[in-house]
Amino acid sequence: MNSIILCGFMGAGKTVVGRELAKLMGFRFLDTDEMIEKKQGIAIKAIFAARGEEYFRELEHEVCREIASVKNCVVSTGGGALTYQRNVDAIKSGGAKVVFLDASFDVICERIGDSSSRPLFQDREQAKALYDERKAKYEAAADYTVDGDMSARMAAVRIAEMFKR
Repeated sequence: MNSIILCGFMGAGKTVVGRELAKLMGFRFLDTDEMIEKKQGIAIKAIFAARGEEYFRELEHEVCREIASVKNCVVSTGGGALTYQRNVDAIKSGGAKVVFLDASFDVICERIGDSSSRPLFQDREQAKALYDERKAKYEAAADYTVDGDMSARMAAVRIAEMFKR
């Protein structure tokens, strides 16, 4: 089966839902941010600080191209990954289906709490503007949209049901 790609804003639950969904589906789980950190040997925050966002986005695109050919996998993407059309095109070229976890900004703020590890969430007003800007891009990239405010377990079950039909 083609892979299931999860997109959404940081804190939407992509990684937690993705791990749960992978268990339910009997799939492997991948996280694009973890893949980048493993390849670079440093945290995303350190990549941003040392090399900047543009460099990070190039690394992210390489990973999106890699996962395009992966089958039977649930992939959690970084919050900005599928706001770039080249990444959407790369991922969908392999037949993967994209699910947007549409979590409200208030729920995201509750989940993130201390935002010191989130380079793009240092200022709440700027984060809200980024959330508003990205939401339409997630919707455009998605084949399906799921309420991201529900528990990770419920979201994973809902997604699994969509794909088992």
